[in-house]
Amino acid sequence: VMVVENADRFGLSQLHQLRGRVGRGTDDSFCLLMVSESCGELGRERLRIMERSADGFSVAEADLRLRGPGELLGLRQHGVSNLRLADLRRDGALLETAREEAFQLAQQPDFDSHPSLKMVRETVWRRWGHLLQWADVG
Repeated sequence: VMVVENADRFGLSQLHQLRGRVGRGTDDSFCLLMVSESCGELGRERLRIMERSADGFSVAEADLRLRGPGELLGLRQHGVSNLRLADLRRDGALLETAREEAFQLAQQPDFDSHPSLKMVRETVWRRWGHLLQWADVG
């Protein structure tokens, strides 16, 4: 048995990970999620998601829907995205295609010297250069 007090203050991924720590043996197991008296509607919705699903991917998608994607390059892990052209929740397939094409383009022998790509590189550096220090973290 695991009891999580003030579960409404935890993120969905944290609750999912905690819940996964019980029930690994052959005996029945339980994870009790207790809420504070001041639990708001958003906290209750997160707990309803935990009640409905044991699948980590669906829990993560629900978390993305509730909290927003945050910054791709930066420190904010939730809230409004800094993307202007796409929505991570809606345009996942399109973004995956764009990612694959960007990697193919970056592997071309003349990528660093091609004149038509100079403006793209300069724009990316000017816009996100101060955040690129975080791009290789994690």
